[in-house]
Amino acid sequence: MVTANDFIPSPYTNSIEEGVFQWSAPSNIALVKYWGKKENQIPANPSVSFTLNNCKTITQLAFAKKQNTVQSNFSFDLLFEGKPKEDFKPKIQKFLERIEPYLPFLKDYHFTIDTRNTFPHSSGIASSASGMAALAMNLMSLEKELNPAMTEDYFYQKASFLARLGSGSACRSVKGQVVVWGKQANIPGSSDFFGVEFPHTIHDNFKNYQDTILLVDKGEKQVSSTLGHDLMHNHPFAERRFAQAHENLDHLISIFESGNLEQFIAIVESEALTLHAMMMTSMPYFILMKPNTLEIINRIWSFRNETKIPVCFTLDAGANVHVLYPNQVKEKVLQFIQDELVGYCQNGQYICDEIGIGSQLIV
Repeated sequence: MVTANDFIPSPYTNSIEEGVFQWSAPSNIALVKYWGKKENQIPANPSVSFTLNNCKTITQLAFAKKQNTVQSNFSFDLLFEGKPKEDFKPKIQKFLERIEPYLPFLKDYHFTIDTRNTFPHSSGIASSASGMAALAMNLMSLEKELNPAMTEDYFYQKASFLARLGSGSACRSVKGQVVVWGKQANIPGSSDFFGVEFPHTIHDNFKNYQDTILLVDKGEKQVSSTLGHDLMHNHPFAERRFAQAHENLDHLISIFESGNLEQFIAIVESEALTLHAMMMTSMPYFILMKPNTLEIINRIWSFRNETKIPVCFTLDAGANVHVLYPNQVKEKVLQFIQDELVGYCQNGQYICDEIGIGSQLIV
């Protein structure tokens, strides 16, 4: 079994003075939700997600070896869309502190991190998963220069391991169309330390699955992810919820193989509502859905009942709605969204996305 110690490198065989890498990493949407974590970003339950294609972070990492490494501090500049982004630096500082045991070269270089998102800033779409995954990919590219013998499998596994230490769900944004994070008996190779590509058969019904994200509320998160996960400690329903996640992931194995969209919808929508139920029954408690979120859900249910078109919803820990549906009904669902749902979106905004393949090297 792979442990965290497996990612502590041996002495490097190569050296490099300076260079530039650029990677893109996508966002992802969990079908079975991760909610609650232990120390060191270890999930309290396994999760599975669709990797998205269009909503992604593009990060360029320029690095130059310091002349004087006696001052053993991390040294980096952070730019967002080409402009200094000081308020995000503490998060990067914390990330570098967490991953230094696994990347011992970090204090030897000055880094310039220039990052941007393909989706609108402050659109209510979480960018920490795609952002941390993109940064982890760049840092692994640098480590591969220092250790050219590194295998591709190790490269991606360690990138996912590092991304997790920045943002838990970031480990699901590194590779694969469907990714499992968290130890699960029926998923070979699954781990609490990194995401793995779903290893079982996936029916054609789920190929090129669509995700249209309805932007109901583009404001600041009402509850930070860290606070939300912490609320699961001593939650009266936590243990049953963690068991339910294992059960639902087990069910999805056969659903992905059979292509049963009715059963898929039942699990995905139940998972979304369970996530919000856990927030509503925590102490303190929160209602993260907005009136328009509920209107959209009811409209989706009515449309599905009337037309028998297999469209469903899922939610993150917020008010926005992800509308999920097979590619073959794309035209009908987009027409439904235009006719009935756009009016519930803030400024009529929504984003069309679909399953993607994970991080991509640009430079």
